[in-house]
Amino acid sequence: MSRALLAVVALLTALVVPVQASGEASITSSPPPVAAAAWYLVGSDGAVLAEHAERAERAPASITKLMTAIVTLRQARLSDVVEVSPLATRVGQSTADLRPDEDLTVGQLLRAMLVPSANDAAEALALYVGRGSQDRFVALMNGEARRLGLTDTTFENPHGLDQHGHVTSARDATRLVRYALGIPVIREALQHTRVTLPGGRELVTTDDLLRTWPPLVAGKTGHTRHAGWNEAAAASEDGALVYGAVLGARSRAARNQALQSLLSYGLSQYVRVVAIDGLRTYARATTGYGRGPVPLVARRTRLTTIRIGRPLVERVVAPSSVALPVRKGQSLGQVAVFDGARLVAREQLVAGRDVSAPGLLGTAGWYVRRTAANLWGIVS
Repeated sequence: MSRALLAVVALLTALVVPVQASGEASITSSPPPVAAAAWYLVGSDGAVLAEHAERAERAPASITKLMTAIVTLRQARLSDVVEVSPLATRVGQSTADLRPDEDLTVGQLLRAMLVPSANDAAEALALYVGRGSQDRFVALMNGEARRLGLTDTTFENPHGLDQHGHVTSARDATRLVRYALGIPVIREALQHTRVTLPGGRELVTTDDLLRTWPPLVAGKTGHTRHAGWNEAAAASEDGALVYGAVLGARSRAARNQALQSLLSYGLSQYVRVVAIDGLRTYARATTGYGRGPVPLVARRTRLTTIRIGRPLVERVVAPSSVALPVRKGQSLGQVAVFDGARLVAREQLVAGRDVSAPGLLGTAGWYVRRTAANLWGIVS
């Protein structure tokens, strides 16, 4: 049974049908105005969708706490009990009102650090993991930053309060939040609007968009006098997923608007499409004995999300002929769809109908008819 490899290149916007109620895709040619000092936006496919001063040195503020959470989860268990150091309770600004020597789990402190952005919780975790040394913990943070390729980032503390040399960039903040949200414990914590600690302490999230804008997956806010208003976050809608950061907005409201506008623009650059159509015949395989070809169809329809305007490459691997009998639904090939080098959909090709073997009399009759036709061709 021979096989042929077929490759078809198709412009997505021309030949792949968007799966939307309106049947239309919104295309925005350029990013909206973003009221921040720096920003960066990427799709889950790695495409850079918008950027401004993306490598500029900026104070990260509490976006720092994403790295604190990453390092903590590498070094400690959520069930570990932490005796809060008196040093941690002296950290100012946003706090969870931790009490010296009280016992809390790593899990409780992580949620207090990430949801209401408590600086004392971040310090308590750093001193626990660093065995009493903030410097030891910060060294772990910077080692992790190097491992993740955050070349514009240097940490000096675990909470993000202004300190000379404590810097990042919009590009690195985006890379950091993308990595952090891939860790279920961090993503789940950041999706909570409030957290409760022993003693009746109920703390509310600093992320306004989490409560007001449904596409937001999760994010981490930050604010100090030197940093301005920051946030790094992810948003998802209709199968599209984008990550972005805005740094140095002038107010909380301006930051919220800037991030929502940026992420909304990113989502508008993707469309949900039928990559593999279960109703389409992708190839036909001959069967012999005059039985007619077998249509090869996809076992099921596959949807995917593609950046608008990207060409797709469709590769069909199918037999040119098949032996009888053939059963409807029998696997006979494969179709795969690529966006550049990235596989976006794959499905088996199956026989679209039954074709039975002709039997002894049927075979003999076919040979008689074929011989007669050949003889007539010679005489003619």
